[in-house]
Parts: sequence; structure tokens; C-alpha cells
Amino acid sequence: MAPLKFELVAKCSTTKARVGIMTLTHSTVNTPVFMPVGTQGTLKGLLPDQMLDLNCSIMLGNTYHLGHRPGPELLDAADGLHNFMRWKNSLLTDSGGFQMVSLLKLAEITEEGVRFQSPHDGSMMMLTPEHSMQIQNSIGADIMMQLDDVVDSKITGPRVEEAMHRSIRWLDRCIKAHKKTETQNLFAIVQGGLNPELRRQCAQEMIKRDVPGYAIGGLSGGEEKKHFWKMVTLSTDLLPTTKPRYLMGVGFAVDLVVCVALGCDMFDCVFPTRTARFGTALVRSGQLNLKTQKYKLDMRPIDEECDCVTCKNYTRAYLHTIVTQETVASSLLTIHNVAYQLKLMSEIRESIKNDNFPRYVKEFFRNMFPKKDYPSWAVDALKSVQIDLVSGT
Repeated sequence: MAPLKFELVAKCSTTKARVGIMTLTHSTVNTPVFMPVGTQGTLKGLLPDQMLDLNCSIMLGNTYHLGHRPGPELLDAADGLHNFMRWKNSLLTDSGGFQMVSLLKLAEITEEGVRFQSPHDGSMMMLTPEHSMQIQNSIGADIMMQLDDVVDSKITGPRVEEAMHRSIRWLDRCIKAHKKTETQNLFAIVQGGLNPELRRQCAQEMIKRDVPGYAIGGLSGGEEKKHFWKMVTLSTDLLPTTKPRYLMGVGFAVDLVVCVALGCDMFDCVFPTRTARFGTALVRSGQLNLKTQKYKLDMRPIDEECDCVTCKNYTRAYLHTIVTQETVASSLLTIHNVAYQLKLMSEIRESIKNDNFPRYVKEFFRNMFPKKDYPSWAVDALKSVQIDLVSGT
């Protein structure tokens, strides 16, 4: 019996949006949920206690990077990453498969696995499904991702089909190699590029394995959004309603709102933390680039409606003075940006529970696009689930 319980508590009567409670070994997670990315076992610039203060129930670590540093031996000695980094809530670990795309020039892919050259010290690492499971078992993440064969989302042709079939074979190897089934959950990742038939075939095969949850992978890599949303909604139509659906690598606010409407439950992205380090704050109207001169004398907080410690204590003028200059600035903006993402998801959950999610979506888009210049892909995606942004009905 997998150590994951997923209970649906509300469904939108118009769209595919839903609210769930996911009970894991270390915490209870309310879905839809955005999961901040702490690649190396830390969210850059934030202490675990600060993450708890933001009511973050689950965050990410990266198997490839943690496998290099600190490595499974030290993680075993520390009794897992939770203990090592002093994080009491849940962790999800990416399998390392994404590095097949991000470090492609340093990687060689075969049926056995992926051979990487470390960008840090040049050392070689062979990441097989078995080794990925070994590292993730040492990390002790509540949710582990299978090692999948990831191709650039813009690639078409035989390589996409090859990767899809290999991902199914590698899932079987991951299931066999998973040693801590009493505390850790293994999720499958649906691949197939932008090919609907391959996506359908992959989802059907993954569902046969009856794992605790399913991810939609191989998207959000630069493909056209008009193709992206169609693969998302196709996948949620196919995946079981009784298990969590995780859309990997998605974190822009517009994408989150649309993909919740399409039936996704879990999201992650480096965007809110990375953009903070470049001096950008996330707000309801989009983004504030605090490097620009117009904030030099602005004594307002980033967002007057935000109750994070940054907005309670610091002005735009102060942040303008220190962004990209002082390291504390990235910490202050990271706090706000993570708070923004988590509050957005909380509002979405409440609107679904109250069955006024379509109204919430329209209000969100009016705030983000006051000129009503909505992205056409978002208009089409929402229309497919009976939300009409254009006519307002």
C-alpha cells in the first residue's frame, strides 16, 4: 500500500478544476498546489523556517544535483534530506531526467540510462533508472519521479516515439528498484511530445502500472502554447480522477490558472525564485521590475494586499536601492514571490470550493490584462472548459 492518500473534496461545476487533500508521510498537501524548487536541497536565500512561515507544505529537490552533492552516502548518514536540511514538510524529487535536455551537450542517452558530464567538476555520472531510485531513496522524498527519457518539446519525429516507449520501460525498472515503498511514492511521467496519439498510448501504459500519481512531462520547454494546452487537457482527460496529476515545470501565474481549469493538481517552476534574484516582484497585474527608476521614491510596499514580511516591512524604494546589489534583496523578493504563488493557489482552491472558479478566473485575467489583450491560447484553452473570456459570459 503506497504511503499516499488523495481525497477529492470539491469539483468545479463548469471546468475540470478540482480541490484535493494529498496526505503524505511528512505533511498534508492541499491541491491545487505550487511547489517551490530547491534544487540543491535549499530554496536559494531562504531558511526552511521561512518556508514554513509561508505555509509551504511541499517543495522540490533535484536528484541529479543532489546525487552529485552531497551524494547518497552523506544523505544516508544524515538519515535523508529532510533531516539534513531541517525540513519537516514534504519533499518531491525530480528524477534527473530533465537534465537530458538542459545538459544535452554533456549527456549521452542509451537504453541503459544517461551518462552525464558534471558541469561542476567534469566528472562522469551514469544515471540509470536503478541509480535514480537509489539516490531518491537516500534523499527520502515523499514523492519520487521515475527516470524518463526527456526530449526537447519542440522536437518531432521518431525520437519522440522512442523516448515515449523508453520512458515506459524505465518506469518498470524504477518500480522494481524502489526500496522504500512504505514511506515514499513513485510517480510515473507521461511523455509523447506534441503527438496526441503518443500521449494517449503512453498514458494508457502508465495507468496499467497503477502508481500513486501521474505527471505530465515533456512540456513547457518553449513549444507554442496553442500546442501546450491541448496536450495538457488531453492528458488530464486520460489520467485517473482518483490520483494526483502533476504538470511539470509550469509556474507563470497565467499558466497556473489555466491549467488548474484543465484539471491539473500540482505544479513546480524555478521562475518565481529565479526572477526574484533579477529584481522582479510578482503582483496581480503581472510583474514589477524594481530595478527601474520609477520605484526610486516609491514608498509603498510591493503589494498593499500582501501580508508577507517583505511587504509588511519594506518599501519599493528600499528594494529598488538594493536589488541585484545586495544578497538580502533576493531573499526579500523570494519571500514575496513565493508568498504570491502560494496565495494564488489558496485563492484558486477557495474559489473552487465555493464553486465560483469561473468568476475568479475572469477577475484574474482582468487584473492581469486590463486592456483585455488576453493571450489567444489562454482564451482557447479556457473556452474548451466553458469559460468565455472574450464575451464575459
